[in-house]
Amino acid sequence: MSREIKFSLVYRDMWQSSGKYVPRVDQLKQIAPVIIDMGCFARVETNGGAFEQVNLLFGENPNKAVREWTAPFNKVGIQTHMLERALNGLRMNPVPADVRQLMFKVKKAQGTNISRSFCGLNDPRNLELSVKYAKEAGMISQAVMCITYSPIHTVEYYLSLADKLVEFGADEICLKDMAGIGRPAFLGRLTKAIKDRHPQIKIEYHGHCGPGFSPASMLEVARAGADYLDVAMEPLSWGMVHPDVITIQAMLKDAGFLVPEINMNAYMEARELTQSFIDDFLGYFINPSNKQMNSLLVGCGLPGGMMGSMMADLKGMHNAINMALRQNHKEEVTFNQLVVQLFDEVAYAWPKLGYPPLVTPFSQYVKNIALMNIFCLAKGEPRFSNIDKDSWNMILGKMGKLPGELAPEIVQAVKDKNLEFYTGNPQDAYPDALPEYRAEMQANGWELGQDEEELFELAMHDRQYRDYKSGIAKERFKAELEQAKEKAGAPKFITRPVIEVPSFDVESVQKNHPAALPVQAPCSGQIVWQIDVVDASLPPVVGTAVKATDPVCWVQTYYGFEPVFSGIDGKLIQLEVPQGNKVQKNQVLAFVEP
Repeated sequence: MSREIKFSLVYRDMWQSSGKYVPRVDQLKQIAPVIIDMGCFARVETNGGAFEQVNLLFGENPNKAVREWTAPFNKVGIQTHMLERALNGLRMNPVPADVRQLMFKVKKAQGTNISRSFCGLNDPRNLELSVKYAKEAGMISQAVMCITYSPIHTVEYYLSLADKLVEFGADEICLKDMAGIGRPAFLGRLTKAIKDRHPQIKIEYHGHCGPGFSPASMLEVARAGADYLDVAMEPLSWGMVHPDVITIQAMLKDAGFLVPEINMNAYMEARELTQSFIDDFLGYFINPSNKQMNSLLVGCGLPGGMMGSMMADLKGMHNAINMALRQNHKEEVTFNQLVVQLFDEVAYAWPKLGYPPLVTPFSQYVKNIALMNIFCLAKGEPRFSNIDKDSWNMILGKMGKLPGELAPEIVQAVKDKNLEFYTGNPQDAYPDALPEYRAEMQANGWELGQDEEELFELAMHDRQYRDYKSGIAKERFKAELEQAKEKAGAPKFITRPVIEVPSFDVESVQKNHPAALPVQAPCSGQIVWQIDVVDASLPPVVGTAVKATDPVCWVQTYYGFEPVFSGIDGKLIQLEVPQGNKVQKNQVLAFVEP
C-alpha cells in the first residue's frame, strides 16, 4: 500500500476542547514557525468555532489574531482552515444570512483557505448557504457530516447527505466524529461508500479520542480512502482531544502508507512552547479530566470537549438534587453516582428528542434536558417538565430538522405549552441585520475595519464585542485570572522596570540590614519576583522565608532604591531578568532579607 496520507494539525481545537481561553497573539506568532519547521502538516486548523469569541472575552482583537496566525502558514503553502457552524456561524445561536455571507469574505481576506462547515443537526438546508458563500468568497468548501452512533445514523443516511453536499458544490467532506464514538468498521464502510460514489471528493477525518476508538478509526478510514487525518500534539493530545501525530504517523507507516516525516527537534520545541503557554495562564482554565479518556462516553455519546462544563454544571446541581431527594425522603447520591445518572439519562432522553447529533450546541441542549430531568425526578415531578428556551427551539425545528422522530410525550409537551412546530427553512426566521450594526458603529465612531472585519465581529458577537471595545472584557479577564490563580495556590508575581543595572554599595546595605544576602543577576531590563508559599525544600537565600510585612528585597528602579514586599507570607524563590542588550557581570540587583 503506497497511498499518501496527509496530516492536519488541530491546534485551535486543542485549546477549545481543553480550556476557556486560547493563546495570545504573541504566543501564536511564536508557535507558528515551529509548527512549520516540524514539516509534517499539510494543514492547520487556525480559527473558527469559539476561537474568536474567546479572544474577545480575553480582551483581544480576534481579527488581529486570525491575520497574524494564518500569515506564516500561507507564506509557506500550508493550508489553513476554520470551523463554522452553518446557521449558527461562529456562535451558539442562529445568524442572519447577510452576516453569514460577510463572515466568509472576511475570513478569506484574513488568510483562511478552507471553510469547514457543519450543522449540528446534519440539516442540508443549513449547509447549502455555507457552501455557496464559501465558494463565492474564494474558499475551499469542506462540508461536514457530524458522526454519531444510533439506529438511524446508518451508512445510507450519511451517503444521502453526502450526495446533497456534493450537489451543492462542496469541494471536500469532513467526517466530524466530535465525540469519538463512531465505530471504526462503520467509519471505514462510510468512507469507502463516499469514495466509490464521489471519487473526486477529498475526505478528512476529525475524531476526538474520548472513549478510545480514535486510532483504530483513523486506520480504518485511511484504508478506505481518506485523504487527511486530524491530529494533535503534546502536551494537549490524547485525553478528550485528538491522538498525537507521532503515534498516528508510526501506525500508518507500519501499515504501508506514505506519510511525512516529523522534525523531532521542532516537535520538542513546539511541545515546550505550548507548555509555557499553559503555565502562563491557560492551564488555570483547563479541566484536569480533559487529559483522560473515558469509556463511559461510549454509552451516552457526549463529546469529550464539553466534559469540563458538564462537570461544573453537575457540581452546581449536586446539592440542589440532594436537597430535593431529602425533602422527598429519598436516598442522596454521591457525585460519582450523579455522573453515571446523567450519562444514563442522556442515553434515555436522546432517542426521545429525535437523535440530534451530540455536537455543539445540541450536545449542550440534550445534556441540559437530561440534567433537569434528574432534578425533576428528585422533586417528584415528571421528566421533560423543565426545558430551557434554546432546547425548545431545537425541539420545535427552529434550528433545523431533527434526524429522527420525537417521542409522543415530547409532542404532547409541545401541545400542553401551546407551542408550534416550525416547518420552514430555518434561515428565513432570522432577517438580515448588517444595516443596524453599521448604524451602531457609525453612532459610536467605530471603524468598520479592514475588509469590514470589525463590523463582522460586532454583528457576530455583539455583546462580547461591546465589552471588548469598552475594556470591560480585559478587566473581567484579569479579575477572573487572579481568582483562578488564588484558587490554585499559584505564585504571585511582582514586576518593576529596571532603568539600568545598578552598582549597589554592598557594605552600606548590609550595614543597615545586617542579615541581607546579595542576589546576583547579569542583565539589565526587567526584574520579576515570584513569591510562593513557604517550602522548606528550597535552598537558602532564594528560599528565604518572609512575612507579608517584611521586605523581600530592594531594587534600583525609576523610583529610586525601593523595598519590595511580597503581600503574602512565603518565600522569594525566583529572580528573572529577561535578555537585554547589556550584560554586566558582578552587579547586585537585589538583596534578600532572611
